[in-house]
Amino acid sequence: MSQLTPMMQQYMAMKNQNKDSLLFFRMGDFYEMFFEDAKIASRELEIALTGRDCGLDEKAPMCGVPHHVAETYISRLVDKGHKVAVCEQMEDPALAKGLVKRQVTRIVTPGTIIDPGALDEKTNNFLASVYFDDYGAGISYVDNSTGEMFTTEFIGEIENSSRFLLDELGKIMPSEIICNNGLVDNKKIMSTIKVKIDPYINLVEDPSLNIDSSLKLIEEFFDGDPNVRNRLKGKVYSAISASRLIGYLKDTQFNRLEHIMELQHYEPQQYMLMDISTRTNLEIHETLRSRERKGALIGILDKTQTAMGGRLLKKWLEQPLLDRTQINSRLDMVEFFVDNPITLDEVREILREVYDIERLSSKIATGNCTARDMAALRQSISQLPQLKSILDSTELDNLQRLQEEMDPLDDLYKILNETIIDDPPLSVKEGGFIKSGSSQELDELRSSGSMGKEWLAQLEQKERQRTGIKTLKVGYNRVMGYYIDITKTNLSLVPDDYIRKQTLANSERYYTEELKRLEEKVVGAEEKAVQLEYEIFQELRDYIKKQLTRLQKTGKLLAVLDCIGGLAKVASANGFTRPKLNNRGVISIREGRHPVVEAVIEHQLFVPNDIEMDNRENMLHIITGPNMAGKSTFMRQTAIIVLLAQMGSFVPAKEADIGIVDRIFTRIGASDNLSQGESTFMVEMTEVSNILRYATKHSLLILDEVGRGTSTYDGLSIAWSVIEHIADHIKAKTLFATHYHELTQLESKARGIVNYTILAEERGEDVVFLRKVVRGSTSQSFGIQVARLAGIRREIIQRANEILSMIEGSHTFNLHKPVMKPNQKQLDLLDYKKDFFIDRVKNVEVNQLTPIEALNLLNSLVEDARNLKE
Repeated sequence: MSQLTPMMQQYMAMKNQNKDSLLFFRMGDFYEMFFEDAKIASRELEIALTGRDCGLDEKAPMCGVPHHVAETYISRLVDKGHKVAVCEQMEDPALAKGLVKRQVTRIVTPGTIIDPGALDEKTNNFLASVYFDDYGAGISYVDNSTGEMFTTEFIGEIENSSRFLLDELGKIMPSEIICNNGLVDNKKIMSTIKVKIDPYINLVEDPSLNIDSSLKLIEEFFDGDPNVRNRLKGKVYSAISASRLIGYLKDTQFNRLEHIMELQHYEPQQYMLMDISTRTNLEIHETLRSRERKGALIGILDKTQTAMGGRLLKKWLEQPLLDRTQINSRLDMVEFFVDNPITLDEVREILREVYDIERLSSKIATGNCTARDMAALRQSISQLPQLKSILDSTELDNLQRLQEEMDPLDDLYKILNETIIDDPPLSVKEGGFIKSGSSQELDELRSSGSMGKEWLAQLEQKERQRTGIKTLKVGYNRVMGYYIDITKTNLSLVPDDYIRKQTLANSERYYTEELKRLEEKVVGAEEKAVQLEYEIFQELRDYIKKQLTRLQKTGKLLAVLDCIGGLAKVASANGFTRPKLNNRGVISIREGRHPVVEAVIEHQLFVPNDIEMDNRENMLHIITGPNMAGKSTFMRQTAIIVLLAQMGSFVPAKEADIGIVDRIFTRIGASDNLSQGESTFMVEMTEVSNILRYATKHSLLILDEVGRGTSTYDGLSIAWSVIEHIADHIKAKTLFATHYHELTQLESKARGIVNYTILAEERGEDVVFLRKVVRGSTSQSFGIQVARLAGIRREIIQRANEILSMIEGSHTFNLHKPVMKPNQKQLDLLDYKKDFFIDRVKNVEVNQLTPIEALNLLNSLVEDARNLKE
């Protein structure tokens, strides 16, 4: 270490304090990296690897990036899984006495990045903190780019807290998670998190943190706000997870956290709950196959004009409401704009001119803002008076209240308009962005600089006349300053008072005492003006930083207005209608449609369908019908219509009366999880088990082809048992699609079960799908016809038909077998078997069994029975 140069010793000291990060070391106009960091960055960023003398025998590997584009390179490294420590020069190198002071000012990680260019503008980038043990789980999370911070917790047995944890993480999809050993040691949960969410994981343990120290840390972070402590009273897991989150932010962002101004605690039960599988199966945010936004529900629904509105719409989709008053409040506003399209267009046109106030506020708070950001903020604020005027003219109370709460921010607009020019440059370190008239001192310096340049032009003309050298030029560069350039062919004409400054290949450069005095006036004035502009900018930034609460509140209100306007635009464009809401448990939809399928379908009209469900006579629908007939579409559209209604949107239907649903569960599609050693069937059974464990009579269940992942009789038995359990115990509204046509017998065996089928017609060897759902059942799946349509060879299709005929001729399925009168020998054997099975089951706690555990026990008993058969 002592052999290294002083600068390299300084670098190594910073690096040793940040061993797990790539160190961006500021040197003038570049950030440099050395040694192993340089090799990694060179490879990942595809930039040249060079070397630098460091005091050792060999040069240190080195690479670097220009400071003005550093954020782009930092983002690329973070996206590849690296942490980046940014080390800045803390003093002007020109004024430094000896080695320039440097300091790490922030550490950039996947969950703390704030560069807009690296973030999806309509998606939050969450950093989550998880505290997990055998008794509960706490989750706190923050979007460092917007300042939003939330916390929630669950206390209970580990299986339930695991489900809570996965549901919440699946909702927010954090890019980074900090957690304790309790979570890391749970291999099953960690495997699911990595497969389903794939975040950057940090193990953070702090044994000294308890509830009291956690609350104290949180309270201090929020400037002693007692409301924070009150909100977290008794919330042990929330407090510990939040305190660890704050500690991590302090360790990585240092003092750049003034934009995080509130910790919002919520209970998941305040909203409709959906797990990761449901969000995936309903293709809410991305498609199942291509994982793209286009083709997903949000791709149809998002007509927001601002990034803030887009992020809020995503939250509304993730957290549909349960309170009818709140839902109707949103619906009232959507309806107003649907009924007043001219007003809607006016509002949306104004919102087009609004930038991302939330993320601009964060850039201001963290010191990363530019003059262009200030101009964008001014542009956004300038729209508020007109927007408030339009809302004030409406007759809807909700919109009136919204505009009343919206701060016009007149003072901020005034100071921004007086200070920043209309089209400022990107850098704030080179001047040229402060308006004339905003500072008398700055105007005088600029005047001096301008006059000095005029004097220099006059000096050049005067010296040409004095020396007779017509090619004489007065020039300037940042290294040499001002000079008089004389070509070598004219050196004999150089006056005696010229002082040599620099020799070039074709000319000599000189200066005079007069030129030196002018240079001091010009360069001094320009440098002072640039420095003064930066100081004015810092004062402006600090002033606005004190108004962050007002800015963030206005940004949130604009986001709400944008969301409402976007939903109204979608409703008008697609013929959506306002849903009614009820607490009777009834779901009644007339001519319902799937909004995404309807939008992408070609060469044919979407066939709408009705549905009537309740918790009594029409509780569980067994849906049969051909492959490709539209069973999955019908079930998904029902779930989507319910979801849209409860988030406050109009719905794709002629009429809809929606009973409030506490959860939507789906089991659709076939997939495996080989990384956890789970087959397709195991994944299916795990999801079914989760649904049966957590569903209530207020839930909506969408089950597609349960049992198809195993043998016919096993699968049929499981499907049958699951249907009976739902109908007899859970009593949840359920759509159950199946090709086990034997299940249609259940309609006459249990209350609330009704059969529906999707119509199709055979026309010779062809099958025509009518897409219409009607009461009744079918015994045909038309699977062989679909195989033929898919291009399976004709001889294979013919043989399949022959085999089908044989199977159908020999296959029988009876719900009850005939009972024969036994003889004495059979009775004795029956008594023996009875005693055997009584011993097997007498200690079983039936009420404690999950459906899957019950099925496993039943399977074991069946095996025992077979062994005793002889």
